[in-house]
Amino acid sequence: MNERFLKRGLRLVIGMAPAIGIFSTAFIYSATCAAAADKAASDAKKEPWQLAQETEVWEPVPPVISSPANGIPSDAIALFDGKNLNQWQAVEGGGAAEWKVADGAFTVVPKKGDIRTKESFCDVQLHIEWKTPTDFIGEDGKPTESQGRSNSGVFFQERYEIQVLDNYNNKTYPNGQVASVYKQTIPLVNASRAPGEWQTYDIIFTAPKFDSAQKLTTPGYVTVLHNGVVAQNHVEIQGATEWIGKPVYKAHGCAPLRLQDHGNLVSFRNIWIRKL
Repeated sequence: MNERFLKRGLRLVIGMAPAIGIFSTAFIYSATCAAAADKAASDAKKEPWQLAQETEVWEPVPPVISSPANGIPSDAIALFDGKNLNQWQAVEGGGAAEWKVADGAFTVVPKKGDIRTKESFCDVQLHIEWKTPTDFIGEDGKPTESQGRSNSGVFFQERYEIQVLDNYNNKTYPNGQVASVYKQTIPLVNASRAPGEWQTYDIIFTAPKFDSAQKLTTPGYVTVLHNGVVAQNHVEIQGATEWIGKPVYKAHGCAPLRLQDHGNLVSFRNIWIRKL
C-alpha cells in the first residue's frame, strides 16, 4: 500500500515538473519586469546629472606621472643615459658590455657578442631609438643586401625578437624585415627611414604566462610602432624566435632585454622602459 502510494505520488510530481518549470520561469520574468519598471519609475524622478553619476567610477585613481616633451616618463627606467652601459652586460660570460659609446649613443662592436640588461622584465613598454650606417659596402666591395644589410634585433625576455634591419630600398623576406616579429609576423607597413637617420621603436610587450606545471596558459603579445606608425597591432607571439624551425614556447619567468650583435654597425640611443 505504502509503496503504491509513493509511486503514485512520484508520478504526480514528475507530471507536474513542466508546469512547475513554466511557473518558475514566469515568476522570474514577472519579478524582473517589475524590478525594471520600478527602476524606470525611479529614474524618471532623477535629474540627468544624477543618472550620469550612476556610471561614474572614482576608484582606483591612476598614479600621476610626469612626461616631459624631451625627456622620459617619471616612472620609466633609463636603460641608456647617453654616457655609459652600466645597465647592460655581455650575454656571454656576464662581464661588462663592450659596445662603443660615443656622442650620446652606443654602437655594436662586431664579434663582441650580444648584450642584455642586468635587470629582468615581464610586461613592459619600451622606447628605443636606432640608426643604421650609411656605409653598407661589404668586404667584396659590393653593397650588402637583404639580411646582410645593417642587421640587429631587440629580444624581449631574451627570446622574442623584433627585427632591426635597414629595409630602405632593400628587399628581404617580409617576415624577417624591419619591425617583424622575426620569422613569425609580417609588419603592416615598412616605415623605414634612410640609412644614417635615427629611427624609433615604441613597443608594448605582454609576456607569456605559464602554470605551475610549466604549461603555457596565455601566449605573449606585442604591439610595435615604427617611427610612430603601427607595424604590429597586438599580435600573438607564437614562441621563442628561431632562425631554423618553428617557434616553440618553453616555460620561463621574467628575463632581460637583449640586443643582438649581428656583425653590423647599428647604433642605439635614448632607451627607456616602463614596467606594466
